Amino acid sequence: MKTVKAQFGFRGGIHPQYHKDLTADLPIERLPLPRTLAVSMSQHLGAPAKCLVKKGDAVAKGQLIGERNGFISAPVHAPAAGTVTAVEPRQGPTGGWADAVVIETAEDPSGAPVLMPPLDWKTASREELLARVNDAGICGMGGAGFPSAVKLAPPPDKHCEYLILNGAECEPYLTGDCRTMIERADRIRLGVEIMRKILAGPAVRIAVEANKLASIAALEKAFADIEGNVEIVVLPTLYPQGSEKHQIYACTKRLVPPGALPISVGCVVENVGTVAALADAVENGVPLTERVTTVSGDGVARPCNVLAPVGTSYADLVAFAGGEKDGVRKVISGGPMMGFNVPSLQIATTKTTSGLLLFTAASVFQYSSSPCINCGSCVRACPMQLNPAYISRAVEANDIAMAEGFGVMNCLECGACSFSCPAYRDVTQFCRRAKASIRAKAAAKAAKK
Repeated sequence: MKTVKAQFGFRGGIHPQYHKDLTADLPIERLPLPRTLAVSMSQHLGAPAKCLVKKGDAVAKGQLIGERNGFISAPVHAPAAGTVTAVEPRQGPTGGWADAVVIETAEDPSGAPVLMPPLDWKTASREELLARVNDAGICGMGGAGFPSAVKLAPPPDKHCEYLILNGAECEPYLTGDCRTMIERADRIRLGVEIMRKILAGPAVRIAVEANKLASIAALEKAFADIEGNVEIVVLPTLYPQGSEKHQIYACTKRLVPPGALPISVGCVVENVGTVAALADAVENGVPLTERVTTVSGDGVARPCNVLAPVGTSYADLVAFAGGEKDGVRKVISGGPMMGFNVPSLQIATTKTTSGLLLFTAASVFQYSSSPCINCGSCVRACPMQLNPAYISRAVEANDIAMAEGFGVMNCLECGACSFSCPAYRDVTQFCRRAKASIRAKAAAKAAKK
């Protein structure tokens, strides 16, 4: 194993104020079990899980409460023992609604959670390991939540040559992955060994931004004697360095074609937290029912990194972080660049909740957008080499076809264009609006066939 600097970089990107110093040196703390959990059936990309319980049912910690409901889907498990008090639609962090199992938690009288039998990854078959990844509900924990069992089973005509671990965590404020690499580097290594076996021995590249020196040191120690083609690739600190397409280029100089998946160029990308969770699922039989979330911003009394059960309300996270300060003006689920404003602290965490940020008036301000001045700032910032100014003007004119012609479907929604715009135009929102319209039109067309 060796540590190298990334040889390849992308054009564009920005340097926001990162504010990671608020929590980067703080160890992960476990949240005391909340009194109530609201566990969504939609915690991953694809079809929501099919609910298996009803009001009044008693559930044990780790029990399967939602089964996979399609090819792109993942199971959901109870994060704690208790009684189901409702199965009802709940709003999620991104604004969508889905059925959620509301659990009034209680200590399990038996004292034993429902676990799967431990597997010896060295003797288990590839099929057994893949089944375990699926059964444990493992999905991406750094982005959209793509089910890992699907990602680790590429089509027969595709072969994974590079397994890339995403440890960039380029969003400001967020430090959960940073702390996971520091505190759980051994689990990440085990997860890599397991994934290498599933994927038939690809080369491994662990992509970490240069501002995470402690994480790099921990990984170097954990991977020091690993065999095979393994490198820690130190990336320049630049947003959005965490984009999987840009990491693939930085580590391999391979370009993922528009609309294609990483496996089209022989790569599989997984978040470091996902890899650690996969190791726990295989070696200890533990399903994915908890995750690390960074609670930060100038609107919270005690910024921290919290290991909390999935389904924890944002109110419980804030209370654990000392409560909110006076004058909170904005609450964001995720990071400030790609996260979503949330209307209530009663929204609950999912497997993809990386951060909860509270900001006062000192950190946010009201603004009014003005017409595009053709300065080119958004063009220089766009990591996908698009012309966001053209796209936004097309959407303003309600010409979605023109926006599609300008390549809006290749937009990462990273927010670099909006961040750079001196006219305060909501460029990213224009792109999201166009993409949603194009997808809706395609779905309606497919439904008619």
